[in-house]
Amino acid sequence: MGKFYYQFFLGVYNIGIRITAWWNPKAKKWVLGRKDIFSKLSAIDNNNNKQTVWMHCASVGEFEQGRPVLEKLKAENEKLKVVLTFFSPSGYEACKNYTIADNIFYLPMDSSVNAVRFLDIVKPSLVLWVKYEYWFYYLNEIKKRNIPLLLVSGVFRDDQPFFKWYGLFWKKMLYCFSHLFVQNDTSKNSLSEIGFEKNVTVSGDTRFDRVEAIANKFEPLPVIENFIGNNKVIVAGSTWEEDEELFIHFVNTHPQIKLILAPHEIDAENIKNIKKAFPQAILYSQLLTANGQLSTTNCLIVDNIGMLSRLYKYANVTYIGGGFGSDGVHNVLEAAVYGKPVLFGPVYEKYTEAIDLVESGGAKSIKDALQLEKILKELLTENSENLKMSAASKKYVAENVGATKKIVNFIYENRLLIN
Repeated sequence: MGKFYYQFFLGVYNIGIRITAWWNPKAKKWVLGRKDIFSKLSAIDNNNNKQTVWMHCASVGEFEQGRPVLEKLKAENEKLKVVLTFFSPSGYEACKNYTIADNIFYLPMDSSVNAVRFLDIVKPSLVLWVKYEYWFYYLNEIKKRNIPLLLVSGVFRDDQPFFKWYGLFWKKMLYCFSHLFVQNDTSKNSLSEIGFEKNVTVSGDTRFDRVEAIANKFEPLPVIENFIGNNKVIVAGSTWEEDEELFIHFVNTHPQIKLILAPHEIDAENIKNIKKAFPQAILYSQLLTANGQLSTTNCLIVDNIGMLSRLYKYANVTYIGGGFGSDGVHNVLEAAVYGKPVLFGPVYEKYTEAIDLVESGGAKSIKDALQLEKILKELLTENSENLKMSAASKKYVAENVGATKKIVNFIYENRLLIN
């Protein structure tokens, strides 16, 4: 019965997204990206007898989690071939020029025929599946071929279908994995209750390793430094409209404080709307042209991608967006790694790192603009509270690095790859 509903879901999704593609740009990219996908896949060179690692990610966030493992494996084996696939357009578009991967594709829609064709072409020696997103036919075909399959940075909660009375079909997908590397004890305990014990390891979250690597390779941003001058700075990253509205009154009444807004969506329409909300603000593209000298305003809107993780380095206080939407807060670790106080909205209960950061004293959740302003004033004027939160953030990240090493060691110890 579960398989029937799964096939029904695939059919409805496939039809629905093709209809949506007529007016939705992301859906259109999803469809066009998969057009003639097997012709594109046929360009993969399988005549050099290299070992191939195939890593699949839902989107950008999952890629950032799997990335440290790929880069560690590649650094230790230059002859290793890497095939990277994405389900979402946002993931593919952001990472399509990732140089560590030899080939980057959209994952063809899940079906028994597509799974066979895909694996016949890619011929992976090892498959890495990152965090979540379970496609039955791919996983089942991987198991049939006895290809080692690892879950990286998995997270499991009791509200997922694996743990429901109707979850037998979903449990079958978990049996396809050779080993499950999970982020926390809660995930391990939940899996244990449904019979998964021997092949589960609490490795932690590989994103800690990723943000530490980014911080260690920090490169200054002179234009940003010119904009900031000697002022105190708030960096609000991955923001949505609900997040941005919180800052309107504060930025208008505190001209001596610099606010750097890095919105989650940087399409022209969204940037235009943000500019309406902050009419005194300038865009980073304008600032770049002037080499940072247009600093009479106290608000900067970042209209590009790729520099947010470096921006947090300059902050006295950081704010992470997404906590007022149904999807929840974005990556808090990019700010915490620099030892910064971290603030975000109330929707964070599904994110272990956000929960832990609050409990450790490195972060605070806010519910509205009034509370945000109160906390900002405290953190920007009372140095002791700022230092306390900063130290807690830095300590939290430092204590949780090492997941990548555990996973890579497992791969070599079990001879899943020969380095």
